[in-house]
Amino acid sequence: MRLVAGLDVGTTAVKAGVLAEDGRLLSVAAEEYALDHPAPDRAELDARTYRTAARAAMRRALAAPGVDPGAVVAIGVSSQGETVVPVDARGRAVGPALVWLDNRAVAEARMIEERLGEAAVYDATGVPTVVPTWTACKILWLRRNEPSVFAAADRFLLVEDLTIQWLTGRAISEGGVACSSLLFDIRSHDWWEPMLDVVGIGRDRLPELVRPGEVAGALTAAAAEEVGLRPGVAVVAGGMDQGAGAVGVGNVGPGVVSESTGGALTVQASVDRHGQDPTRRTPVYVHSAPGRYLYCPVCPTGGMALTWFRDRFGGEELARAAAERVDAYDLLTAQAAAVPAGAEGLTFLPHLMGAFSPEYEPEARGALYGLTLRHGKGHVIRAILEGVAFMLRRNLELLEAAGAPAAEIRSHGGGARSVLWNEIKANVCDRPVVTLEGEDAAIRGDAMLAGVATGVFADLDAAVAAAVATRDRYAPDPRQQAAYAEAYRRYVTYFDAVRPMFEPEPG
Repeated sequence: MRLVAGLDVGTTAVKAGVLAEDGRLLSVAAEEYALDHPAPDRAELDARTYRTAARAAMRRALAAPGVDPGAVVAIGVSSQGETVVPVDARGRAVGPALVWLDNRAVAEARMIEERLGEAAVYDATGVPTVVPTWTACKILWLRRNEPSVFAAADRFLLVEDLTIQWLTGRAISEGGVACSSLLFDIRSHDWWEPMLDVVGIGRDRLPELVRPGEVAGALTAAAAEEVGLRPGVAVVAGGMDQGAGAVGVGNVGPGVVSESTGGALTVQASVDRHGQDPTRRTPVYVHSAPGRYLYCPVCPTGGMALTWFRDRFGGEELARAAAERVDAYDLLTAQAAAVPAGAEGLTFLPHLMGAFSPEYEPEARGALYGLTLRHGKGHVIRAILEGVAFMLRRNLELLEAAGAPAAEIRSHGGGARSVLWNEIKANVCDRPVVTLEGEDAAIRGDAMLAGVATGVFADLDAAVAAAVATRDRYAPDPRQQAAYAEAYRRYVTYFDAVRPMFEPEPG
C-alpha cells in the first residue's frame, strides 16, 4: 500500500504524520519548542530549530508500527505564515527567524500604509490592514534597523520555503503561504512589484513560485538520510497551515466553515474567488485547495493563551502530569469544568501578542476583568477558554457579514481535543461544533495534497472521501444561552472600553 507523509512546521511545534492510500492516518508525531521573547513586542527563534524538530518528528512518525518508510511516495509540507528567515546563498540563516507574532515593525507598517494605502493593499493581497505581523513589514524593519543582516541575506524565506529548500535544495514558495506576506499578488499569483519596491528588494531575493499542491522538487540524498526516507520522494508545497488544515477537515469548497485552535485561533471559509466581501474586512488567502481562496480571520493568541497559563502558573499540574503520565491540559480544564458558564463574572481578553481579526489592534494586550476574592484558578482557566470562544464568535459574525455564514463549525487543532472547550464554543457561538477523526488536520491535509499530486488519490474530492471522517458533534445547550449571551456582551463591552488604551504613544 502506498503511503504519503505530511510535515507541518507550526509556531511552537513541528508535526509529522503518515497517511495510507485507504485514508487511515497511521501515525502522528510532534516536537515542541519555545519562542524567544527578547522584548515584549518581539518573538524570535533560532531558525535551525525548525530543521532539528522536523527531522525528529519525521523519524518518530516513520518509526510507528505499521509504517513502511519505503512505501512513502510523497511528502506534503506546510507551515505557519508570515515568519521570515533571512538566508545566505546556501540556505543558511544569517539572523533569527522573525516570528509572525513579532510586532516590532510598527513604524514600517505605518510607512507601507502611507506609501501604498490600505485599499490597494487589500485589492492586491487580500490583507485588510497593514500591521507589523506581515512579512513585508519585517523585511523593511531589517533593512532600516539591521542593515548588515539585510545585506547578508541572499533570499528572504518563509518557514515552508526554508523547509522545502532543506528537503529539495530548491528555494520554492507558493501563494498559499506567501499570500499573507504583503509581497504576493493573489490576483496574478506572482510577487507584487509595488510592494517589492517599497521594501527595497527584487524578486531575485525571493523564492521561485509554484502553485499550491504542486510538486516543488525531489528529496535529496542528504535530506533523505536525515528524515529516514529514500531519495527522490516527491516534496509537495502544501501551503499555509490554515489552508492545509482546511483541506484536512474537508473544507475545500463553498459552504463549509472550520476553525483551528492551535497556537493561534483561525477561522476558515472556502470561496471560489476573491473580491466578494462587501465589508472589505475579511482576510482573503490563497487556498491550499487548487483554484480556490480562503476567508481566514486570525487571532494571534488562541490556544497559546492556555499554554502560557500552563507554563507560567501550572507548575503543580505539570508536575502531576509527569508523575501520573496524564495531560496537564486535562488537569487544568477539569478545574474549569467545575466553574459555571460565564466564570462567575470573570472576563479574559486573550490578546497576549496583540489583536488582529476583527479588531486590528497590534498594540492590544491581555487582561482579566472582574476579579474578586471568590475567584480561583479554575475561574481563570475557564475565563481563558471562554475568551477564545468569544473571539471565535466575533469572527463568525465577520464571516457572515462577508457572505460566508456557518451552519456548523468543523473544529481542528490541539484545542479540539478538549471536550469542555468544544462545548463552550458550541454554546458561545450557538452552532454545533464537529470534530474529526485525528485532530491533526494540517498533517492530514498535507498528506492528502501530496497524494493528489502523485496520483495516490484521483483528485481532492477522492482524498476527502477517503481520509476525512466525523468523530464527535457538540450541540449547543439551550440552558447555557442566557449565561453566555451576558458573558459575550461583557467581553465586547470590556474590549471596547479599554481599546483606547491600546493606541500607540504619539511619535
